[in-house]
Amino acid sequence: MADQRERYALDRRRASFAGMTALAAALFLTQIVHAQNYPNRPVRLILPFGAGGVADVTARLVTERLGQRFVIENMAGAGGINAARAVLSAPPDGYTLALLSNGTAISVSLFKNLTFNPVTDFVAVSSMGYFDFIFVTQAGTPYGTLAEFIKAAKAKPGTLNVGTINVGSTQNLAAQLFKSTAGADVAIVPFRSSPEVLIALLRGDIQMAIENYSAVQSHIADKAAIAVSSSGPVRTSFLPGVPTVKEAGGGDFEARSWNAIFAPKGTPPEVIATLNAALREVLEMPDLKKRALDLGIEAKASSPEEILGRLKADIDKWAQVIEQAGIAKQ
Repeated sequence: MADQRERYALDRRRASFAGMTALAAALFLTQIVHAQNYPNRPVRLILPFGAGGVADVTARLVTERLGQRFVIENMAGAGGINAARAVLSAPPDGYTLALLSNGTAISVSLFKNLTFNPVTDFVAVSSMGYFDFIFVTQAGTPYGTLAEFIKAAKAKPGTLNVGTINVGSTQNLAAQLFKSTAGADVAIVPFRSSPEVLIALLRGDIQMAIENYSAVQSHIADKAAIAVSSSGPVRTSFLPGVPTVKEAGGGDFEARSWNAIFAPKGTPPEVIATLNAALREVLEMPDLKKRALDLGIEAKASSPEEILGRLKADIDKWAQVIEQAGIAKQ
């Protein structure tokens, strides 16, 4: 009788093990089929910005090469909350993706009720583009270099104005960081849009502007404005004669923005791998790289781990800048 019970127990364990093995095999085969068939319908890439900006342009350059199965949807809104909500309410199957950016990292500390956590609610796929900001002054003023601007700011504290777009933007926080690292007592003046910043510069209302290259490119070409510095760790390839802020005497300064694709938490790993591989291939295309560079964007893919690390590091970095500048939470 005891032998009979032991055989029965052994048979149950074998059946259980066989069942688990069969289930694992079925899941593995399902994953393979999923990866091979993905995508078999349109994939939505939801942006927390309006059309025409750097992130929008980058996303459209990339998705053009990925094919007609990728559709851009612009859902502008404070903190990227509307876009995030739309992505996180969709099934985590790889057919609804989010564009996150340096602005997302800033929003973590800038908003009281963000309603989502970009680190825990999303899974990283890859970066798409990185870009620096250009410091420009009006042609014909005494500020033909950043060193001259810093010298004047220190000689007459509080008399020089630096213009950026709205409070809490990367440009605005870059100005706050510059003020701290350069030890320059300047007034930071926010505007609603990039064109308003440039009009104020050319009118002499502000003495320096910090903006995307695409926004100041024509003014530099027309010699109405002078590029005195770039915000990244190294000089840009499109303005190789322009020093970085650090090179120009602005202290230990770096402010580089980026945009990347993330998916909702729970998206199958094989889908993430498929997307990452496709982005790596597309972002190495020479013509795409050139088109992006003409707009001041460095097209570049990354591993999921790399861009997630960048997101975490920028959350910490900009939290300190926001706190030091005394910017009230929105």
